[in-house]
Amino acid sequence: MVSLGLTLNNARIDYAGHTLFRDLTARLDAGSWTALLGRSGCGKSSLLRLLAGLEMPDRHQLELHTDDGRPLVGRIAWMAQQDLLLPWRRVLDNLCLGDDLHRRPRNVARARELLSAVGLEGREHSWPDALSGGQRQRVALARTLYQEAPVVMMDEPFSAVDAITRLELHDLASRLLDGRTVLMVTHDPLEALRLADQLLVLRPDAREGYGAVLDRLPGLSPPRPVPLDTPALQQAQAELIARLRDPNEAFIPAAAEVNA
Repeated sequence: MVSLGLTLNNARIDYAGHTLFRDLTARLDAGSWTALLGRSGCGKSSLLRLLAGLEMPDRHQLELHTDDGRPLVGRIAWMAQQDLLLPWRRVLDNLCLGDDLHRRPRNVARARELLSAVGLEGREHSWPDALSGGQRQRVALARTLYQEAPVVMMDEPFSAVDAITRLELHDLASRLLDGRTVLMVTHDPLEALRLADQLLVLRPDAREGYGAVLDRLPGLSPPRPVPLDTPALQQAQAELIARLRDPNEAFIPAAAEVNA
C-alpha cells in the first residue's frame, strides 16, 4: 500500500451561531500517526468528520490537498469509539460488511488472516454478543484494516475498554497500522504520546469569534508505542496535561528534546 500525506488549509465550522474554529491549517505526513487533543467541546470530532467528508452543519469549509493530487474520497477508513458491530451478523460477516454493501466479492482469506493478526483466530463465526468489549474492538480494528485504505481516521477508538486492554490495543494498532496515515482523536495524553509522531492540540483562541486554534507539538522518539517505563514519557505526560488545563502553557520541552 502506498502511503498518502495530507495538507489541510482554512478549515472552518460554524454551528448554532457559534464558530467552533476557523483558518485551521495542519499537515499529516505520509505514513505518520497524528493525535488530536483538546478539552471537551472544542471541536475535535467535528474536525475529524470534516476531514473524512462526513455529514456536517451547513456552514463549513475545508481546503484539503493530497500528496498525489487525487481526491481523498474512497481512501479513508473510519474507526469509532463504539465498535459498531451489527448484532445480527457474525464476526466474519461484520468484517466483510463493506464488500457486501458494495456487492464486491469477499476476500475471505484476508479476513481470516486479519482476525488471526488481532488474536481472534477461530472466532469468525461468533456472534458479537459472545465477545468481550476488547474482542469487539479488535474486530473493529480488523475491519478497519480490511478496507486497505491509506488514511485512517479514529475517534477515541480505545476509550471504551479497560486500561490493560487499551495498552494491548496500542501495541496491536501501532504494529498493524504501520505505514498508514493515521489521525486519532483522544482525550488520553498518555495514549497520544505513546502512539503519535505529532500532537495537534485544539485550544481556545484569545480572539473573539475565532473559536479554537490548533497547536502542533512533536511526539516522542520511536519505538511505537513508546514503552511505559520511558522516563521522558512521564515528564511529557505531566507537561501535556498542564498544557491542556492551561492553554497558555509553554511548548512541551520533553517531547521536543527526545524527538531531536
